[in-house]
Formats: sequence, C-alpha cells, structure tokens
Amino acid sequence: MSIILLSVFVILGAYLLGSISSAILVCRMLGLPDPRSEGSGNPGATNVLRIGGAQGKRAAAITLLGDSLKGLLPMLIAHTLQLAPWAVAATGLAAFLGHLYPVFFGFRGGKGVATALGVQFGLAWPLGLFVAAVWLFLAKVAKISSAAALVSMLLAPFALWLITPEPAFLLMQLSITALLFWRHRRNIRDLLAGTERPIGQ
Repeated sequence: MSIILLSVFVILGAYLLGSISSAILVCRMLGLPDPRSEGSGNPGATNVLRIGGAQGKRAAAITLLGDSLKGLLPMLIAHTLQLAPWAVAATGLAAFLGHLYPVFFGFRGGKGVATALGVQFGLAWPLGLFVAAVWLFLAKVAKISSAAALVSMLLAPFALWLITPEPAFLLMQLSITALLFWRHRRNIRDLLAGTERPIGQ
C-alpha cells in the first residue's frame, strides 16, 4: 500500500471515529435525555453535565474522555505510521470535523473543544497541556465554559508556533480555532450580552 493511500485511509478513519457522538451514546446508556433536545442542545460534556442530574458529573466525565480520545487516537496512529506533516494535520482536522459534523448523527454534532484538545495532545503534548491549563484556570476563575474554551483555543496557534512552527500544523490549528469560534457564535453573543450561563447551570 502506498503512503498516499495509507494516509487517505487514516484521514477517513479519523473522520469516522470523530463522528461517534460520545454525549449521545453516554446519555442513551445512562437513560438520560438526548443532549440535542435538552439544555443547550449541544451534544457535549458541558450540556451532559447540565442535563444529567445526579448522574451529571459521571456522564460528563465519560463524555469528555470519549470526545478527547476521538482526537487523540487518530493522531497517535498518524505519528506511529510516520505520515507526512500534511497527512498528520489532515488527520487531526478530519477527527475534529467528524465531531462537528458526524455522519452517523445527521451531521449535527458538538462544538469540538474536547476533541480539539485530544488532537492537540496527540500533535504535541506540551500544546495540549498548555491549552488544558488555560482552560482549567479560566473555567475556575470565570466559571463559564465557553469563555475558557474560546480564549484557550485563541492562544493555541501562538503556543503551537513556539513549539513546532510546521506550516501544515499551524494551518490545522488555525482552521480548528476558526471553526470552534464559528460553532460558538451563539455563546459569543451571549457573552457579549452578559447572559451566558455558568458551568453547571
């Protein structure tokens, strides 16, 4: 098998893995409401926490882990196979796009923060650690998940440039950041209006 064909298979596999919605599956297994029709309507860990009641923390933690692994595992595979930088970058972007637009769930996915973090850890663990630390700090201080996500992902391209200024990786991260801001456009409006809900509400 040629390296090009192998790269295509890995990229396609990353998209399909990304298309598996952890939030929807976890809610089904635990007998919780469909996150697409409750709370914010977003199939992600924050909304699972919001609608999960007594099981919220456990359900959100499992969802967060599942969504992160969707980004991490394809990147580890791409690195193990020693794919070219463009293919590694495309793999990460494909996993992220799978979460945003999952083929298995009518192309209606989440906002991608956890999957993006998994991609970042798989690309370069210092990048993932930096983004996670910024998110955790801001989430603790501001107690607003979307604000923490937006700021941490906005800083991610600059951190990546300092770690590894590979053009393909920078383009991937810039694309992820831009898409993540687009998916958070409603949250941005709410933040500007002062009506964004804190974590857990």
